[in-house]
Amino acid sequence: MSKFGELIDSEKPVLLNFHPVESGEEASRLILKDVAATLGEKVKVIKIEVEKNKSLVEALRISEVPTYILYKNGEMLWRHSGEQNADSLISVVEKHI
Repeated sequence: MSKFGELIDSEKPVLLNFHPVESGEEASRLILKDVAATLGEKVKVIKIEVEKNKSLVEALRISEVPTYILYKNGEMLWRHSGEQNADSLISVVEKHI
């Protein structure tokens, strides 16, 4: 978990996407690609597979996927479980840049 702490302790927003390994992955990947392309270096976009990160998923009490969480300076600023489109995610991140 110390790596996670280092990851989210950033002056720029960090958008995490917790997702399953299989099903629906292509749509999620394209949405995150759009977010990263639009915001560029202003945000870190990170995908986290729930099956490979069970202790983190439990610690954050993630029960539904996808779940998106936005951190900045180690503080959780926003969290949403369920699908989101790229425009909505971009809007949320832009509020915290």
